[in-house]
Amino acid sequence: MRILQLIDSLEAGGAERMAVNYANSLVDTLGFSALVATRKEGVLLEQMDSKVTYFFLNKKSKLDFRALWRLRSFVLQHAITHVHAHSSSFFIAFLLKLCCPSLKLVWHYHYGNKKGISNIRIFIFKLILPFFNGVISVNQNLKIWIENQLKSKNVIYLPNFTSTTKEVNKTNLFGVEDKRILSLANLRPDKNHFLLLDIAAQMKLSHPDWTFHLVGKDFNDDYSLAIKNKISALQLENQVFLYGSRMDIGFIMQQSSIGILTSASEGLPVALLEFGTQPLPVVVTAVGELPNIINNGVNGWLVPSNDTMSFYKALTTLILNPSMGNSMALALQQTVSEGYSSKGVLQKYIQWLESL
Repeated sequence: MRILQLIDSLEAGGAERMAVNYANSLVDTLGFSALVATRKEGVLLEQMDSKVTYFFLNKKSKLDFRALWRLRSFVLQHAITHVHAHSSSFFIAFLLKLCCPSLKLVWHYHYGNKKGISNIRIFIFKLILPFFNGVISVNQNLKIWIENQLKSKNVIYLPNFTSTTKEVNKTNLFGVEDKRILSLANLRPDKNHFLLLDIAAQMKLSHPDWTFHLVGKDFNDDYSLAIKNKISALQLENQVFLYGSRMDIGFIMQQSSIGILTSASEGLPVALLEFGTQPLPVVVTAVGELPNIINNGVNGWLVPSNDTMSFYKALTTLILNPSMGNSMALALQQTVSEGYSSKGVLQKYIQWLESL
């Protein structure tokens, strides 16, 4: 098999990280691996293994036929047999299939929020998915939804996995050492940073030395502006710090004491797996695949979505009981090592591709 990972951009997002993780891991497993960024490059280009065959398509619009022809030429030149399309790159993968009917196509659906999908988009999915040989989902509930709502039969749940990354630059966090709380999440509404800010306001009153550190892409949109306005309104400038995208996640985690996820919806967040590799004790919301990973009170704290007081109580419990936090962090590290390493996931992935 000669597999191509297809992704819209190489910005620092969960789907983008997984496209790079698959490409990097497969190059040693299969001897060949390719990745095409269709629309935009980004910081994750620095994380790509030099042995991965890479091409930037520079697609200008949804129906950019010149870009489609360049992609077809790349596929033929490198004798690609399978195209693994991540998230919204499914449409150009569909067009490519029309040009190269012998290709095997799989679509990797990374987003856990099914409620936000419009009826028009569902109609498009149903129209295009028959041209795909299979679908990968990021949690079990999403797998069931794809089978029932999109009528797709060859659906597999594959968990996200961690991969060794190159550390570049060094980001020094603000705040007091051993009193930093880390959020790894792009500034998107589904990540629910407003819950984080409400928690930070509570923490300011009870534990003013503890600070929150938000690492993730800032899209400089209305959501981002609302976050910054709320930080100002709650006078949290000395409690909450925004860093934007960073590539030295390992170094940043070394400076942190607790990892958090305040999401309103999720698939299987790569951030949680990264917290587990450090390891860090975590407090996360009970959304997406998280309840199937976190055994509440054993390898982390699991709290209801959008519940400020439950989240605050779990955080303060960790702060007041550092030995409990250390025990939970080690338990999460074991969970991630046993169930979310690249070796086990890739073995299942390759066997599934061979069965298509």
